Amino acid sequence: MKTSIASVLALLFAGQAAHAQDPQPSPNPVEEQEVDASAEDGPAEGSGMAVEAAPATANPAAAEPEEEKWDVSAPRGANIRQVPIRTEEGTWMDVDVSPDGRSLAFSLLGDIYTMPIAGGTPTRIAEGLAWEVQPRFSPDGTRIAFTSDRGGGDNIWIMNADGSDKRQLTKEEFRLLNQASWSPDGNYIVAKKHFTTQRSLGTGEIWLYHVSGGGGVKLVARASETLQKELGEPVYAPDGSAVYYSRNVTPGPIFEYAQDSTQGTFAIERYDLATGEVTTAVSGYGGAVRPQPSPDGKRLAFIRRDKDQTELWIKDLATGEQEMIYGDLDMDMQETWAVHGFYPLIDWMPGGDALVLWAGGKLRRVAADGSASTVIPFSINDTRGVADAPHPVIPVAPDSFTAKIPRFASVSPDGRTVVFESLGKLYSKPVAGGTARRLTSGSDDALELWPSWSRDGRQITYVRWTDEGLGQIMTASASGSGARAVTRMPGHYAHPRFSPDGRTIVFEKREGGYLTSPEYSENAGIYRVSASGGTAELVARDTSNPQFGADSDRVFMLGRNSGKLQLLSADLDGEARQVHAEGELATEYHVSPRGDFVAFRENYEVFATPLMPGGQAVTVGEKASSLPVVRASKGGADYIGWTQGGDMLTWTMGPVLYRASLDAMFADAPKEKDAPAFVPPTTGTSLERTIAKAKPTGTVVLTGAKILTMTGDGAGEIANGAIVITGDRIAAIGPVDSVAVPQGATVIDASGKTIMPGLVDAHAHGPQGVGDLVPQQNWSLVQNLAMGTTTLHDPSSSASMIFSASERQQAGSLLAPRIFSTAEIVYGAKAPSVYARIDSYDDALAHIRRIKAQGGISIKNYNQPRREQRQQVVAAARAEDMLVVAEGGSLFGMDMNLIADGNSTIEHNVPGEVFYEDVLQFWEGSQSNYTPTLVVTYGGLAADPYWRQATDVFDNPLMVHTPPRQLIAQTARRVTAPEWAFVDDEAAREARKLAQRGVKVSIGAHGQQAGVAAHWELWSFARGGMSAVEALRAGTIEPARSLGMERDIGSLEVGKLADLLVLSADPSENIRNSDKIDRVMLGGRLYDARTMNEVETGNARRLPYWWE
Repeated sequence: MKTSIASVLALLFAGQAAHAQDPQPSPNPVEEQEVDASAEDGPAEGSGMAVEAAPATANPAAAEPEEEKWDVSAPRGANIRQVPIRTEEGTWMDVDVSPDGRSLAFSLLGDIYTMPIAGGTPTRIAEGLAWEVQPRFSPDGTRIAFTSDRGGGDNIWIMNADGSDKRQLTKEEFRLLNQASWSPDGNYIVAKKHFTTQRSLGTGEIWLYHVSGGGGVKLVARASETLQKELGEPVYAPDGSAVYYSRNVTPGPIFEYAQDSTQGTFAIERYDLATGEVTTAVSGYGGAVRPQPSPDGKRLAFIRRDKDQTELWIKDLATGEQEMIYGDLDMDMQETWAVHGFYPLIDWMPGGDALVLWAGGKLRRVAADGSASTVIPFSINDTRGVADAPHPVIPVAPDSFTAKIPRFASVSPDGRTVVFESLGKLYSKPVAGGTARRLTSGSDDALELWPSWSRDGRQITYVRWTDEGLGQIMTASASGSGARAVTRMPGHYAHPRFSPDGRTIVFEKREGGYLTSPEYSENAGIYRVSASGGTAELVARDTSNPQFGADSDRVFMLGRNSGKLQLLSADLDGEARQVHAEGELATEYHVSPRGDFVAFRENYEVFATPLMPGGQAVTVGEKASSLPVVRASKGGADYIGWTQGGDMLTWTMGPVLYRASLDAMFADAPKEKDAPAFVPPTTGTSLERTIAKAKPTGTVVLTGAKILTMTGDGAGEIANGAIVITGDRIAAIGPVDSVAVPQGATVIDASGKTIMPGLVDAHAHGPQGVGDLVPQQNWSLVQNLAMGTTTLHDPSSSASMIFSASERQQAGSLLAPRIFSTAEIVYGAKAPSVYARIDSYDDALAHIRRIKAQGGISIKNYNQPRREQRQQVVAAARAEDMLVVAEGGSLFGMDMNLIADGNSTIEHNVPGEVFYEDVLQFWEGSQSNYTPTLVVTYGGLAADPYWRQATDVFDNPLMVHTPPRQLIAQTARRVTAPEWAFVDDEAAREARKLAQRGVKVSIGAHGQQAGVAAHWELWSFARGGMSAVEALRAGTIEPARSLGMERDIGSLEVGKLADLLVLSADPSENIRNSDKIDRVMLGGRLYDARTMNEVETGNARRLPYWWE
């Protein structure tokens, strides 16, 4: 019986209050590797307490003036060029057939076209910089529903069939919508609403909207707020009785990378609109996605995988019989997350005798019985807008540099002196200005960290650290004299603080391992010790960042409960606990010395709010609070503290110390309506230090080797060459008989060897430290350097640690490659420690300036959900002349509009088996480079598991710089799979197409296995069809060009830095020789790759590893 659409929907609307947005999901502890690399350490989940906190209410002080509306089609400051697109094939094309069967609508590269069903020259009906896809004809054929971001983010729009009168139906700003399907009577549209968790991953819900508008009604809910598994692809049954959709039916909430498409990961379900009953329509091995019921409702077309082939199937809904009718589709997206669907839209012809779909770059009409397939030809001859991308020149190694990341700034109680750490040592400086001086007189290489003053200003406590001896809690006079240890046992210590009476010091005792020795890791927690020395006693486990308010017998700490960071207090035995504050997105709390105010950090800024006396907990947040909240900073805040008895709040951002007085932020009575709001300070005390770059003296000549200079278009080979290096740069290079050896030079015979430039890892990850401890030596960095990576660019890391490591490397006190970074990602999902709220261009500019101030050369534009947000990041990066490196999160459409918006690079492989001419021409005409990170390719098994199974990593003689037991555990027992299950070669093949058209394609080892992963990248490029020389260029000169560093690195030329590798075999003849490295030279210093001791150019020896 045909169900009445009106009656069904009346029941639905009556049963639910129409609303535009559900409550935000609760936090999810699982985050992507990129997010983990940027995230701050904090207390463990469960270390807090369940509490009924006073709820947050509207905070008028958080209201900001409305900014001029952002226009996605004409972004501010962008120079839009028109790139010609002339093609008869396309990539990832949605298609829909008109109800009369005479025409079709399709999308290509973000524009929508209509065309006669037989093919021909299409008419473009939706165009411009907006990304518009998934056209669906209304039942009467007069209108088309489609997905568009022209309003700022993905929503459902409706237009007339000729493209006129475009109107926005849904108006979501965070839970964005796509994949519209009309009800048979044309009055309603069903669509998929995307829900993220604390990751950009998430799931979907099926929502229903009346064509006249409204907030919508939820039909199919996600299973939980933490679910990361897809649900989407909704489509109406022809009689209006039900909605079909696809869903990941595997158990558990967490998304799995490269999930096994041979299993029944996805099923198609049917939601009955009258009863709400959900039944399975199709399931089984190979999955079932992209449902499309036949016009009579008796059959269901769907997509299924067989090994590495995607196929079109039809199921008879009465008999259950299933038949494969077309087996040559492009690869679906079942292995990855697919917010917009696992395959482009397909449709039936009105008579049910055929289907129309996209495959092999063409539109095809496929007979429903599988008997025939014909191409529907089309020819596109138009343009696409592409914004120019920022590509600043990056100086790699100037003779001096500014230390921009002073850490742990602590201002004396009288407000006159600030103590901070720079390059591993403590310095003291007058807050009013003057010269910084070393605080302590120690001449050894020990690190001095986490300084904090006693309340009387006479003493300072800090942590002294050596990798071999571990940490000690120290005290010294305010002048730095009389330094002594107050702890009797070494340990992994942090955050020492004096009690108000000066008799006790509380501190964190952490666990070691991985980067540092695992010894002295037992019983981690918060401890106290007498300020005169003695045995430390445990206060509490799991909590962090101990501090005092007004009382010496009560300690404040940070804990976590239900994902919320809490401010706790307890007595010195850890008993009588209370919760004082908690927040969804707060990442730090700092109690004032009087205990009457607390500063908290959220969205990288510092806020202040009163701290209620007694035991009543309050909810705090940037936008809302039960008590008045004032944002003290603008442009970021690190190392937050209090001085002058709690009258002054302090923090640093980059090399500047800022202060804000409590009196200026808070009044003692309600302010007048027109009273001026507090204005965050824009100037402060500079803590910058100018440091001379470490470089060798003298001249070295390498002679007799085959030299691959990487100049020109190939290897730039010199068969028997010599290189003269003076200091840290190349003074001469050429054939042996044309290069004069300077008098007094050290000559190194390299006969029989091959010399090439050092590798430039354009997308590196890896630990720089642990919880703000950057050790004296980092085996992971040494391992990378030993295997030839002389420069790395890390697009996700902790600013305080990676820029500290970078500065120490430049100063010569850290053995490591050259280090560049974006610091923390500019992240769109609400993971508290890395969420970067962007509601305007000014918000984006503040984040970009924050990272630049700390030492960043680039910005990671990472999965901001709305197109306008991503454009604002690009605009701000362009204004600040910074690289903007972006990730589309395995979403083809997002990747394409990242190119259109002028991002400097696209990070990670763009999903899809093949790039057809539309994409190739579009990308070629852009200024966006490409780092496909083959080791972690989306869409199937990547290069990382491939090379683990294909090689014995643990037997590589250069992998001796990795903890041996860890190396065995990571690489000895391996999962194997057939060749067709791996997709790194396919991603490399498509990247090579781009490289041949002038796109700069680079390696990106992603931190998968320190040292060898960069070679996996090279080898997989060769698996995809690159010649050995092409692959070597992707590891040297091309990433140098992509990052704006080619004036200094990437090739061996006069004037460039002497960063090079001496190999025992020639990688230009066989790319697998790339790891046959004997020596590594970094800035003119030559190291033995196996020992990483300096040879020939000096006698520096690396420090012992903790396992040696």
